Amino acid sequence: MSSLLNQAATGCETNVSSKLPHDVLHCIGDTTMMPLRNVVPSNGARILLKLENENPTGSMKDRMALAMIEAPERDGRLPPGGAVVEYTGGSTGVSLALVCAVKGHPLHIVSSDAFAREKLDHMRILGATLQIIPSETGHMTEKLTRDMIAAAGVVAERTGAYWTDQMKNTDQLAAYTILADEIWTQTEGKIDAFVESVGTAASLRGTAERLRYHDARMKIVAVEPAESPVLSGGAPGGHKIDGIGAGFIVPLWHSKVADQIELVSTEDAMAMAFRLAREEGLFAGTSTGANVIAALRVAEQLGAGATVVTIMCDTGMKYLRTYGAKLG
Repeated sequence: MSSLLNQAATGCETNVSSKLPHDVLHCIGDTTMMPLRNVVPSNGARILLKLENENPTGSMKDRMALAMIEAPERDGRLPPGGAVVEYTGGSTGVSLALVCAVKGHPLHIVSSDAFAREKLDHMRILGATLQIIPSETGHMTEKLTRDMIAAAGVVAERTGAYWTDQMKNTDQLAAYTILADEIWTQTEGKIDAFVESVGTAASLRGTAERLRYHDARMKIVAVEPAESPVLSGGAPGGHKIDGIGAGFIVPLWHSKVADQIELVSTEDAMAMAFRLAREEGLFAGTSTGANVIAALRVAEQLGAGATVVTIMCDTGMKYLRTYGAKLG
């Protein structure tokens, strides 16, 4: 890991002489952990939420974007000022746009109108060039994911840009080792289960491997959309939970990553996101809603005295149009 990634893990790392951060990338990581107070299981188990919305773009993806850029910078795959290309449903693109803006790398993003408009606008504001692949239904589907991947590959081949290729990129796992160590420290090792939704599977895999290094008995629970339960052996389908549920078995997933898989529908995930806002004051995206629903189930399974940790993946500010339409 680079010195910058190590510094990022400690939060807003400051210049000793000035007491100011060197740049915004030094404010990635070291996010707050807090217990849910009202959205809780009936049996007294504890659910802790890691507030990844505190990262600079409001998303946990800042961690992996930094790792995916710094690793190739170190070994020469990405030269100074070299261009970068990626396909993304939104948050990864915003995070890459932030990192590339600070480091001076032109960024080409392949995305779709199926995803939150706020994220697409945020990428453009940070200087990324966007290529939008139209969605047939307005939902995330296997075909849309594969079309985006293919389009990014074409751009990389045509331009020579460095393709971060998040579905296959193992450089990002180092970022989630840091996340796991933060969780372990903040809970003082008192954690029985970790619950998280699956997009590329890098976050769940990297965090799980490190938590199991600390405690081999750790229960790891994956979450996927009920409409597209491919990790559970079901058929792919369309859903509207941004950032998860690619519609096929992603390359970084393997069967030993998780001890169990929980299915959550888009409707239930959004309802939980609203509940978190109204009962906990936490304005989050739908993937966070899915995480909390699954965490509640796991907490009920484990019983009183257990501690379950899950992730607030991003801020609900990324979904204002989507949520506004739901409210009417």
